[in-house]
Amino acid sequence: MFLSIWIGALVAGAFLLTFHQARMALWTVGVAAWIVAGWFFGLASVGALAIMAAVAAPILLLLTITPLRRAVLSRPAMAGFRKIMPRMSATEQAAVEAGNVWWDAELFAGRPDWKRLLATPAPTLTPEEQSFLDVETEHLCDLANDWDSTSVWQDLSPEAWTYAKDKGFLGMIIPKAYGGRGFSAYAHSQVIQKLSTRCSAAAVSVMVPNSLGPAELLLHYGTEAQKDHYLPRLARGEEIPCFALTNPYAGSDAASITDTGVVCKGMWKGEEVLGFRISWRKRYITLAPVATVLGLAFRAIDPDGLLGGEAEPGITCVLIPRDHPGVNIGRRHWPLNAVFQNGPTTGDDVFVPMEMVIGGRDQVGGGWRMLMECLAAGRAISLPSSNVGMSKLAVGMVGAYVAIRRQFNQPIGAFEGVQEALARMAGHVYATDAVRRLAAAALDQDEKPSVVSAIAKYHVTERARIVVNDGMDVIGGKGVCMGPGNFLARAYQQIPVAITVEGANIMTRTLIIYGQGAIRCHPYVLTLMRTAGADEIKPFDAALFGYVGFLFRNMARALTFGLTGGAFIGTPGGVAPQLKPYYRATTRFSTLLALASDLSMATVGGALKRKGALTGRLGDILSQLFILTSVLKRFEDEGRPVEDLPFVHWAAQDALARAGAAWRSLLANHPNRAAALFLKLIGTPFGLRTSEPDDRCAAAVAGLIQRHGPARDRLVAGSWSARIEVDPIAATIVAFDLHPQVEAIERRLKEAVRAGRIGRAPQNLTLLNDWAADAEGQGLITAEERALVARFAAHADMAIQVDDFAPDFDIAAGLARREAALAEAAKTTKKKAA
Repeated sequence: MFLSIWIGALVAGAFLLTFHQARMALWTVGVAAWIVAGWFFGLASVGALAIMAAVAAPILLLLTITPLRRAVLSRPAMAGFRKIMPRMSATEQAAVEAGNVWWDAELFAGRPDWKRLLATPAPTLTPEEQSFLDVETEHLCDLANDWDSTSVWQDLSPEAWTYAKDKGFLGMIIPKAYGGRGFSAYAHSQVIQKLSTRCSAAAVSVMVPNSLGPAELLLHYGTEAQKDHYLPRLARGEEIPCFALTNPYAGSDAASITDTGVVCKGMWKGEEVLGFRISWRKRYITLAPVATVLGLAFRAIDPDGLLGGEAEPGITCVLIPRDHPGVNIGRRHWPLNAVFQNGPTTGDDVFVPMEMVIGGRDQVGGGWRMLMECLAAGRAISLPSSNVGMSKLAVGMVGAYVAIRRQFNQPIGAFEGVQEALARMAGHVYATDAVRRLAAAALDQDEKPSVVSAIAKYHVTERARIVVNDGMDVIGGKGVCMGPGNFLARAYQQIPVAITVEGANIMTRTLIIYGQGAIRCHPYVLTLMRTAGADEIKPFDAALFGYVGFLFRNMARALTFGLTGGAFIGTPGGVAPQLKPYYRATTRFSTLLALASDLSMATVGGALKRKGALTGRLGDILSQLFILTSVLKRFEDEGRPVEDLPFVHWAAQDALARAGAAWRSLLANHPNRAAALFLKLIGTPFGLRTSEPDDRCAAAVAGLIQRHGPARDRLVAGSWSARIEVDPIAATIVAFDLHPQVEAIERRLKEAVRAGRIGRAPQNLTLLNDWAADAEGQGLITAEERALVARFAAHADMAIQVDDFAPDFDIAAGLARREAALAEAAKTTKKKAA
């Protein structure tokens, strides 16, 4: 019996030391203690113990004495690692090293430190930022709408453009010292979100100057003279910037741009100066047709050695005035009926003096690093904010519409098929808004999480596509007939634009999220690559054996969690008790991801970056864990509102179901079948139980967005305040606001309906006034209640109707008819009430 205990102690001790990734010194002490215990209790002969010691001692000494370990083990390992490690170009290396790692690294490491996440301050607005959102941003929403911008102006109206410039919308990120607003990342995000609930052209026109572009680049890399000249002018809206990066032959692969600039001398301001003669062909450049200053990325070459360095310094960024000789901008693209200004720009042998290089001569060749570092931040704001706004528009309006729209004598939102779509819409909005908020909070803590930015861009835009598609399915004919009363069609048309820009989503999923994540977020891989390339044996040795311990630690953890179903995984203190299973599931998936990543890198080697399907699935797991933890963090940040729990459960279960699907697909398709079998046996020996949100959860979520309450208000918070006096499109919201009172009247009259004193409220809203008049005549309702029903009927009917146009359709006439219809509805309401 004692012998069994002694042997069991060896196994258990080794497992615990592996589980906790113990240092070699502790292993040495543990093995020595075990051998001494065997001798003390007489559990083995002295000869057997001596053999054990003789075997263990040299191994432990080899692993513990670092100079010896480096010479015998690490040096050969370095040579082998060089052969299998993926080769990176200079541009790939700049992309990998852009920004930093944050909570994404915790999720990748197999043992997330929840304190780090929960200690991140919740995003907040200053009083000045809140006022700007409530007043200036609200007013710009009043001035701009999708119908007018697309069908009348083909742009923002002149009034809207003037207001945006005068009120500092184009300089939100520029510090106050230069005349800008100096807003936080969260404030920037909130403004873009609100504008996107109203008008895509307004959102994009404001978004671009505050995103990756001249202002951002100047702030980080510009010379003092460049900052002093341009930043105040950009802040005041006197200059409209654009940034030209994308080339017809280098779309998502922007590092391969073929636009070139040859270093040469030329005349500038009456003097011969050093500069570039640049030729370029750019496309998809937002604001190019109206820009007054052009940011331009090109590949610099110096064949004559005029700069005294390399013959090909690399990608360089310059800032050129629109009226500079040879600059050609002004035409425009037509991106799926979106009318934000977007177009090509070209130039042939344009001489650009060195003073126009952003950052001056010292930054020649530094353009790719500039772009990657700025994009690491900007990608987390622009498209996530605009697409969350678009999604909130869909959820807010569709939720109201299904509450007031009746079929088969009940609201269409009561049908389970509709509820399924509504739940997806609301659940995805809750999740994507949580991601947007957490990403902005990270930026405001001076983080620049490039992997998080890629996750936010990809998954928020993809889920926005689901939300808008579901919304179109629910509202049916209302959504497919264009006109000023259609609140969703333009979003439906334009959603592929967000999917495509700032890195196409296919590329973002298969290359960027995991490609950067595997190297940047892993605690040892980037160090191994750097030190192997530089032949630095000491840090390589430390990283190598850290890597080995990390791998075995995650094996031990994965096996433990797999055998127990993760039931005993610790959770952070002080969090909502009902959500602790999601914290445990996150930790378990984090361990599986770390183990699968290491085995995939070990078995696939340098070819891993070409295995887009494999890296896509690994990236999906990382992304879903980030989405899930964003949801949990949001719930804590908002004070754990109990009303929001259906949203939280739906979003969390959806994220886990998607992570589980990615894991199963990974095992089924892994190119190394032995690795896949090992992962299954170690990580999920009894399978992995994840399931989509059930029907009860979906019904609860769908119900929340069909009625007034704090949960719905929080879900669509930050949207434009729809007002009928500004736009008739608000009729849906007006009717929704009146609906609870009308429902209360109907409930009160149920007894009278059963008694036959009055008929049931008609489904046809044009007959509802007559029904109310009958009820008033019998003394069942008051005159005020009849007037309320009349207001509801008029606005609900307006919300349900679709726009129609004459065969010789004239836009102005169509708008006039809409105004006349609104005036007539108001007159009818007043007359009925009287």
